[in-house]
Amino acid sequence: MDYYWFQEYSTTLKLMTKMKKYLLLTVVLLSIKITAQQERAITTAVPFLNIAADARASGMGDMGVATPVDAYSQQWNPSKYAFANQKMGIGVSYTPYLESIVTDISLLSANVYNKIGEQSAFAFGIRYFGLGEIELRQTANEDPRIVKPNEFAVDGSYALKLSPTFSMAVGGRFISSNLRFQDGTQDSQAANAFAVDISGFYRSREIAYNSFNGRWRGGFNISNLGGSIQYDEGGQQNFLPTNLKLGGGFDFIFDPDNVLGIYTEFNKLLVPTPRDFDGDGDIDSEDNDEYQQISFFNGVFESFGDAPDGFSEELQEVTWALGAEYRYLESFMLRAGYFNENENKGARQFFTLGAGFKFKSAQIDLSYLFSTSQVRNPLENTLRFSLTFNFGEEFIND
Repeated sequence: MDYYWFQEYSTTLKLMTKMKKYLLLTVVLLSIKITAQQERAITTAVPFLNIAADARASGMGDMGVATPVDAYSQQWNPSKYAFANQKMGIGVSYTPYLESIVTDISLLSANVYNKIGEQSAFAFGIRYFGLGEIELRQTANEDPRIVKPNEFAVDGSYALKLSPTFSMAVGGRFISSNLRFQDGTQDSQAANAFAVDISGFYRSREIAYNSFNGRWRGGFNISNLGGSIQYDEGGQQNFLPTNLKLGGGFDFIFDPDNVLGIYTEFNKLLVPTPRDFDGDGDIDSEDNDEYQQISFFNGVFESFGDAPDGFSEELQEVTWALGAEYRYLESFMLRAGYFNENENKGARQFFTLGAGFKFKSAQIDLSYLFSTSQVRNPLENTLRFSLTFNFGEEFIND
């Protein structure tokens, strides 16, 4: 679940005596985390990297690995940039988080890409997850010390067409998580890590059928490949959210002005499943110590077959999404989607709606989420915004 970041600084709660907002969030989210751990849900560090940062993807059920290229492809599949129709694009987006409880937690993102001729492109992006202001007190009457915990990632990618219908990309990412608070007894430096992405994208040529034309799409992205992250010296190692995305779709091109795209996507964390190593019937601190000894490289391969209940539990660790986008004159877009995660692995289940409006070189996108799960979604009833600008030389992609 994408709100487990509270676990990393829960040990600092002893410093806080009059922080109504923070205590409320901590009680709610930690209770969810404990329940999820009993069901062997997989938790990672910096899970904000898996939050859909743009309104276009979030309007289609949080998917983007095989959808048409846009400025936000950096998060989903940077290989798509090689098929961009214009030389340059810039996108910025804003996502409120836990908006029904607080007003100062949000995810901000910005991306820019630039094509190098017909065959390649490079891109850069930044995502910033701010947790607002928190007051720290040791006594009720003490003047508070204000801290602003945050996490951010800066990344870049290079995409290259290997054929007229297929491209691949590699990317690198610097991640910083500043969630620890200085209490006078230990260092509170931000935890940092590096990760890489490897992705591919297939887009067929336009195919003529009886009553319409069509185009097939497919893609994959292995993201956040890298070592673990550590918040203090000698403390627990936390896996990065290494993730495998696989997706496909088809565009129904009824005429040049009317296009309907239908897409699907599957995701699996390439992170080991917590389990009872000593066979005593409980996942305790000793099991956690052994879990920490699993290397990042071994963990990626173990993640395909380490679930204690076998293949059936491995399938539970796969999330899936369905989405659709109708485009009229490439100026007006309607979107809908559904996302599903097994109840034993986080229980995120929701419908989304979205729309986009383009005028000349600018486009604005909106999305809204309706949760269908008994577990409250931190983005429930949240309106998300994205703004995109495309300009420069136009490219013709068959």
